[in-house]
Amino acid sequence: MANQHKHKQRVIRGIPDDLVEAFDTAARTAGSDRSAVTRQLWAWYTGQPDAELPQRPADQG
Repeated sequence: MANQHKHKQRVIRGIPDDLVEAFDTAARTAGSDRSAVTRQLWAWYTGQPDAELPQRPADQG
C-alpha cells in the first residue's frame, strides 16, 4: 500500500506554529529531528530504563 507508515502516527494538538518551528530548528541544530526528540522526551518523562533527556543545541539565543 502506498504511503503506509511503519509506525502509527500520533498527533499533538494545540501547539502554536511558532513553537513548532522553533522546536524543529532546535532539533536540527542538535543533529536530530522532531520525532526523535519527542520519543526521547516521552521515554525520559515516563521513567523508561536508560532513558535520558535529549541533547539541547548549544545556541538557545
